[in-house]
Amino acid sequence: MEGKLVIISAPSGAGKTTIVKHLLDGGLKLSFSVSATTRQRRGNEIDGVDYFFISVPEFKKRIENNEFVEWEEVYKDLLYGTLKSEIERIWAKGNHVIFDVDVHGGIRLKEIFGNKSIAIFIMPPTIEELENRLLKRNTESSEHLKMRVAKAKQEMSLAEEFDMVIVNHQLDKAKEESLKLVSSFLVGNFK
Repeated sequence: MEGKLVIISAPSGAGKTTIVKHLLDGGLKLSFSVSATTRQRRGNEIDGVDYFFISVPEFKKRIENNEFVEWEEVYKDLLYGTLKSEIERIWAKGNHVIFDVDVHGGIRLKEIFGNKSIAIFIMPPTIEELENRLLKRNTESSEHLKMRVAKAKQEMSLAEEFDMVIVNHQLDKAKEESLKLVSSFLVGNFK
């Protein structure tokens, strides 16, 4: 059985991971598609739960073996991708797939899955607010923070490529708006 796909994308720091967790807890038969990445594990992240952490050579071997639905090299040797096996695993359980992916990955997934998917862009209220959120994380060097903010500006210009844009000005409202939208899509009432 093939289910539907819910694609959540946003610039880093816009709140997409928090919204995805809210949707997973919303009783909608959603299962999280764990992405593969070559980046280093942070803090208490768990391999196979938060990401599949793999080496650059292993990632490139999997590209050659056509194991990814989509993948992207975000920065040099920093690769992210969606494994075909993850989607198959979730559909085999009778669930719908939810993705927490970067903006370009979200656009590609929507192109691949079309009407079987809904693509939602989580927009920060302002670029300044996004920068403040990233600063509060305290996980970036100032150089890396500048790169993320520049990338976020470019990604925000792509919001119109998505089915819906939700501005995360107030987190509780953004979570509830996302839940209503996804619920409507999964029961077939989304227009």
